[in-house]
Amino acid sequence: MNEERMYHVIRGPHVTEKSALQAESGNKQVFKVDVTATKAEIKKTIEALFEVDVTKVRTVNVKGKTKNFGRRLGKRNDWKKAYVTLAEGQSIGADQNP
Repeated sequence: MNEERMYHVIRGPHVTEKSALQAESGNKQVFKVDVTATKAEIKKTIEALFEVDVTKVRTVNVKGKTKNFGRRLGKRNDWKKAYVTLAEGQSIGADQNP
């Protein structure tokens, strides 16, 4: 996988109360990822960018909400979320050495 694709696979972290609790207790990180990304691509990308060992990747396809935009009915984009389980004793974040 080329470097350009790696930066398109990971869209950014998904920060919520649930993801913060999972990061503390289960050593899991949650990311927004490209809808075409596979679990293998996500694993390779996380391992390359953050220099950690990934043990498991779970993905969820999130459907976009239907919303009213004035008088028109519209729909937000669908997106994909990845739950990444890291090896014991490893972490991603501010306490990580560059």
